[in-house]
Amino acid sequence: MKSVLITGCSSGIGYDAAHGLRDAGWRVFASCRQQKDCDRLKAEGFESPLLDYADSKSLKAGLAEVLDATGGTLDALYNNGAFATPGAVEDLPRDALRANFEANVFGVHELTNLVIPVMRKQGHGRIVNCSSVLGLVVLPWRGSYNSTKFALEGLTDTLRIEMKGTGIHIILLEPGPVTSSIRANSIPHFEKWIDWKNSARRSAYEAGLSKRLYKDNGPDTFELPASAVTKKLRHALEHPRPKPRYYITTPTYIMGFARRILPTRALDWLISKA
Repeated sequence: MKSVLITGCSSGIGYDAAHGLRDAGWRVFASCRQQKDCDRLKAEGFESPLLDYADSKSLKAGLAEVLDATGGTLDALYNNGAFATPGAVEDLPRDALRANFEANVFGVHELTNLVIPVMRKQGHGRIVNCSSVLGLVVLPWRGSYNSTKFALEGLTDTLRIEMKGTGIHIILLEPGPVTSSIRANSIPHFEKWIDWKNSARRSAYEAGLSKRLYKDNGPDTFELPASAVTKKLRHALEHPRPKPRYYITTPTYIMGFARRILPTRALDWLISKA
């Protein structure tokens, strides 16, 4: 039975991936950053180590728990956990941006570097990083999240080239709108960091972002269930020759194509109409 460690399994993409891979015969270590979520997943029959990207000690302890259970091996790592801090770039405090990078980039980087020696020793492995369409193009009001995903794309592309010939495959997933809790989970970060009432953009917050965050407007256009990501994840983990990157949802295909062919002003116009 092949083993996989997945981060961010409390809900959404990670939760679906944990169930989908277990159903496919994988031994799944479904990690979460809060103990209550780990306990819930354990009640569902999962091995669920506590793993918080913002806490180096938890990364080392969580991985040690996994390796102790497997006898020192790990076939795959799926770096899925992430969060967003919505708000205009000019309203983002330095510490808000730093916190987002700690989880979405630095924690992913550290856990990956902890896993690589394990995979080198066994001579094989797959590391899949969950990026986003927002790692290809940007959307306004998402500057913090956009920048972390652009950084993740750069790190992952570099690592893929550096790992050539090692037997370790480095892969990107790039979903667009997928059913998850990321919007609801971003509200506490928005409320903590963004002083929107004293912003020069207060009226724009009231007319747009606040309604998107606090009002349930139903699914986004082209939104797919989390199972669409799990389907591509299985291909990335199980195919003998996985792709370097996987587009998921129509907007990712559209924006990936548009980024290649459109000049910057035209792409800015297209994004402003999205």
